[in-house]
Amino acid sequence: MSEAPVDPERASLYTPEELYDAPAYVDSLDARAYSWSRQEHTRERARVRALHDFGIDEALDAWIAGRRIVGVMGGHAAQRGDQTYVDAARLGHALGQSHVVATGGGPGAMEAANLGAWMASYALEVMHTAIEELAAVPGFKPSIQDWMVAAMTVRSGYGPGRPKETSLGIPTWFYGHEPPNMFCDAVAKYFRNATREAILLEICDAGVVFLPGAAGTVQEIFQDACENYYAAPDRAAPMILVGRVYWTEVLPAWSLLESLSHDSAMRGHVHLVDSVDEVSALLTH
Repeated sequence: MSEAPVDPERASLYTPEELYDAPAYVDSLDARAYSWSRQEHTRERARVRALHDFGIDEALDAWIAGRRIVGVMGGHAAQRGDQTYVDAARLGHALGQSHVVATGGGPGAMEAANLGAWMASYALEVMHTAIEELAAVPGFKPSIQDWMVAAMTVRSGYGPGRPKETSLGIPTWFYGHEPPNMFCDAVAKYFRNATREAILLEICDAGVVFLPGAAGTVQEIFQDACENYYAAPDRAAPMILVGRVYWTEVLPAWSLLESLSHDSAMRGHVHLVDSVDEVSALLTH
């Protein structure tokens, strides 16, 4: 097991500082683990990955105990400072007042929602200032290094004195070409994407908000819908799609989702709204 960059007996979630443990991203634990995960399959490597992910499962169960978790799903393409990013950050900020916000832990809308929740104790104006600082490096392409440094600067500037943990990321090394964002209090990073996808939706007991996204977000909508469809009547959680035109015309997932909800446990729990400002009222419990 000595070749593995991760501890197969790990008993706690990661922090961003652990994943970004070197001045250069290419030397960081995150980059080394991704590189290792791409090596030729062996039984030993598979065993290490399985043990690691089991440890993350156990640590995540302990971390979420007693917390209300709301998920925010969205694509990685949003650039820091653009309207999609700002809206996702505002959503995370609003939800972070009373919930822990969980995302896929990556860049784009995921980073924005985590940032908003991470800064929930700050005024909106302060969060907007932080976004302006981040926007100097809008995305992780062409340089993860520059993207990382900009986030580190903001994290170190606004992190001290935050009163509570409000932001959770659940990324995967399966998509290791997309770096994890730094605005999480805890990071449950998995090797197996299927495990990570299922667990991310499973833990969101307070509901899931779906921002405009592509194939990954559509997959998450219907994976969550399947859980809600077969749930006990008292276990169905809200599903909120943000962007009426997007989800009825660009990617028309809404009509199928609404049809599925008829005569099932999810009836009355699926919602289509135009803006993030409408979301909080639907997640009051």
